Amino acid sequence: MPPSPSTRPHGSEPPIRDRGDACPGALRLHSAADGHLARVRLPAGDLTVRQAEALADAADRLGDGHLSLTSRGNAELRGLPDDCGGRLAALLRDAGLLPSERHERIRNILASPLAGLDRHTPSDVRLWARELDGLLCTSESATALSGRFLFVLDDGRGDVAALGGDVSLVAEPAGTEAPADHGDRSGTGQPARPGGSALLRVGDDPAALRIAGPDAPRAALTAAEAFLSAAEASGAWRVRELPAGHGLTARAVAERLRGAGVECVLVAGATDVVGAADVAAAAQVAGAGTEAAPSTKAVAEAPAANEASTPTPYADSSAPGIIEGGDGAHALSVLAPLGRLSVAQWRLLVAVAAADGDGVLRLTPWRGIVIPGLSADAAAARLRELAAAGLITEPDSPWHRIGACTGRPGCAKSLTDVRADATAAVTAGSPVPTPVSVSVSVSDPDTCPDPVHLPGKPERGPGTEPEPGPKPNPEPGPGPKPQPGLEPGPDNSAPLHHLPVYWSGCERRCGHPHGAWVDVLATADGYRVSVVRPKTPPAPAAPPGAPCPTS
Repeated sequence: MPPSPSTRPHGSEPPIRDRGDACPGALRLHSAADGHLARVRLPAGDLTVRQAEALADAADRLGDGHLSLTSRGNAELRGLPDDCGGRLAALLRDAGLLPSERHERIRNILASPLAGLDRHTPSDVRLWARELDGLLCTSESATALSGRFLFVLDDGRGDVAALGGDVSLVAEPAGTEAPADHGDRSGTGQPARPGGSALLRVGDDPAALRIAGPDAPRAALTAAEAFLSAAEASGAWRVRELPAGHGLTARAVAERLRGAGVECVLVAGATDVVGAADVAAAAQVAGAGTEAAPSTKAVAEAPAANEASTPTPYADSSAPGIIEGGDGAHALSVLAPLGRLSVAQWRLLVAVAAADGDGVLRLTPWRGIVIPGLSADAAAARLRELAAAGLITEPDSPWHRIGACTGRPGCAKSLTDVRADATAAVTAGSPVPTPVSVSVSVSDPDTCPDPVHLPGKPERGPGTEPEPGPKPNPEPGPGPKPQPGLEPGPDNSAPLHHLPVYWSGCERRCGHPHGAWVDVLATADGYRVSVVRPKTPPAPAAPPGAPCPTS
């Protein structure tokens, strides 16, 4: 599932942050009903085999024998005992997962997971991610960032650009004119960086800044520092939380960049850069449908990059399966049912990466894992093996696009075991239960008055029986047992499986998707089902000052 949006409901006031940021980390553990929780930040979702083995050892020796994948491409360990902090830190430190303990909670960098892998791959922005991580870990001012502040690096296909980044970088197509006089500042002994140009955006500002590719990581850090200056009075944790009249804009960031010696050009209307067709395709990948695509009407102060170009047929980063590369290499993309893996499943993935791949794994914001570098024969055989082990390997799997919060017994705030209920619903053939009520939006129905009906359940063809996943709980949660989905209505041309379905045990909705999605919310009277659209964002996922255990 895509990351939780940080946008607040229309017309509401920004949250008041009168307490410290309680987001958990690898060193600051969160106390949950099932023990302590540790969140290990993995910039761009990158893991070496050695690092992945260290996480498996931590889950096996210290945790509950499972690893949770988050909607920011990070990993979580649950069920940790009270006295495990030192041992966990030692395991992570020895594996190179704690390059700077003072910065470990602010290394939130999300990058296009297929960058550099598919046939039509654009620039490998993952090199930007590595350099940005290095800059963050040596920045004194960056330690003031919240554990929720998010950097997003999109390779141009639009898969992560709309996922709620505070500072976003989008690689532009080859041939886009970059600002002059940037040079190549990679330096002797430094890894090569993508050239070309990038668009830098802050929050929801429709304007963007065109910068030279080699300047992208430094520009992203400078934008984050500009946010810290803007947030000094309000204490906001994220760009969208800045109060009215004190928001951070591309123009304000441009002044900081020029002061730092980074050339930039203002582009009004950043969606023009990828073109309307690309935006629509990105919205479909994110499960939002074409109605989620923002308007592309804007007056640019610099020309857009590819207004008349034909959209490039990029691979779908959110879908499981085999990705064919241009050099004959293949990558495997699989998803974890409800975002959780046993240590045995995790170790199998690590073994595939070590024996047949490039020795690395990439975690995705759709709670999946990508393993690059396999031959065609090895990829096909290993995909069958991973399917037999209970992972989601086919786009038409009934588990695809189904998500859930932790629920009971791990979360004391949850009203029920939503994961067991979701599993029972999928096994019964419908990802949506019969609700006690149906509505259009979660937070403000008046902002979306048009009637919306939930789509019907997707048809299952031969060979699409539910894959092994979490075992169903015979005890149902609040309300009726899961039943087939609601009948199609006049406004639901897309089948239900085109929208993510997310089950939540309470109104915080921790970890819910971005964009359009089906909200299955447990209440005291039963499950309430709503269709959430981008123009009707849900209520805040957590109250001010509360931890964000599954974001």
